[in-house]
This record gives sequence, structure tokens and C-alpha cells, in this order.
Amino acid sequence: MKKSIVLCAGLCAVLMFASCGSKESAYRKAYDKAKAAEAEAALNNPSQNEAPVVTPLTQQQPQQQTVDNYDNATVRTENVTLVNGSGLKEFSVVVGSFSVLANAQGLQNKLKAAGYDAQIAKNNERGLYRVVASTFANKADAARSRDAFRATYPDAWLLYNK
Repeated sequence: MKKSIVLCAGLCAVLMFASCGSKESAYRKAYDKAKAAEAEAALNNPSQNEAPVVTPLTQQQPQQQTVDNYDNATVRTENVTLVNGSGLKEFSVVVGSFSVLANAQGLQNKLKAAGYDAQIAKNNERGLYRVVASTFANKADAARSRDAFRATYPDAWLLYNK
């Protein structure tokens, strides 16, 4: 008797779980019905399928203004002493910094071969040799020269000698 009750309960559980699950065919029928309704709506109202025509706006290009902003150029202030060269003015364009003098001299020779009056100055606080490509009495000229050197030496910067 117990066996038949357990067997019936098991059979009922299996039938209950089997009947609860949705069939893939039911989903497929609903999908096909929705697609057919969508296609019929597209045929009845073709104006919704066309992309709207938009006229592009013509904008005037803003005029570019050239601003001479060399007075605000960033300058690094250091106390340097001349190691090799004709003399430093207040503002200098530094294109390289080296801890070994021979490396600084190599860049100095390369700049001299290119026609620049390159010089070497030493920052004793940091122990670095600065290769100066050009030197100027005013900041604006030095900034213009720095910008020209940045085509070849992108890390060129301005030095103000204390």
C-alpha cells in the first residue's frame, strides 16, 4: 500500500512539472504572429518606413585669432654656471639635460653642426648639465625660439638664470 501511494505521488509530481513548462512552439507561434502584424502595418502605412529628410545646418566657421601669449610662457628658474659657450643671457632655451658631461657635449656638437650657438650650463644643485640651444634677453623671443625647437626637440623648455 505504501508503495502505491509513493508511486502515485511521484507520478503526479512528474505530470505537474511536465505540464508547467512552456513549449518552444508556443513562443515561435507568438513571434510569427507579431512579425505578421508588423509586416501588415508596414504595408498599410508606408510613410513610417521612410527616413525623414533633414536639411543640414550650415554653420560659419569661427575666425581663428592668433594670440601672442608669450608673456605667460612657463619658465623654470635655476641657478646655473656656464661650462662651455659664449655666455648666457636672462632667458635660455634648453633642449637637453644630462648627468654626464660627454653626453651634453655630444648634443652641443650636433647643434653647432646645425648652425646654432649651443652652450652647456651646469645646475650644481641637481648635478645636471643643461644644453642651451639659444639664449635671449627677453622672454617673448625665447618663447618663440623654444616653439621652433619643439619641432625637433619636443621637450624644449625655458630657463631663467637667477
